Amino acid sequence: MADIQFALFDTAIGRCGIAWAARGIVAIQLPLPSEAQTRGRLKQRYQALTEAIPPTHVQAAIDRMTELMEGKPIDLTGIDLDLADSSDFNREVYAIAREIPPGKTLTYGDIAKRLGGVELSRNVGQAMGQNPCPIIVPCHRVLAAGGKPGGFSANGGVETKLRMLAIEGAYVNYTPSLFD
Repeated sequence: MADIQFALFDTAIGRCGIAWAARGIVAIQLPLPSEAQTRGRLKQRYQALTEAIPPTHVQAAIDRMTELMEGKPIDLTGIDLDLADSSDFNREVYAIAREIPPGKTLTYGDIAKRLGGVELSRNVGQAMGQNPCPIIVPCHRVLAAGGKPGGFSANGGVETKLRMLAIEGAYVNYTPSLFD
């Protein structure tokens, strides 16, 4: 993928990164402990990346994500993504996840059933772990069986996932055990 640009932006969960190309947004980087690490992670994914002022449509996406992370029930489904580097299966998973409204959740099994059977739950979880555009593809709204948070590959892990859900007003009936 050539000619990818990026910018950093502030949210209630920290300083995020966004990368875009001609066909849409290609990546969102959730906050890492430092701005340099957030920038570095984006550059690790796309070597030919250049920092730039976001064009109008990207700035509009940033504004909407920022509002969502402030607790406003903002719909992000209209934001154009370029998921050409994702598999067909992952794109199907992401399309279903994008339909989950703020404050609501589905389980990996719910998505798997819509794709053909609960036996695909593990594959759905793997797709969520490979999600290049968290927040816009709200993998934080996808839970494990029994309403448990499941995994979350962003910095801070499950705590970040639960924080994002709390900001959106989602109810997660989860109390960590000694072993979580």
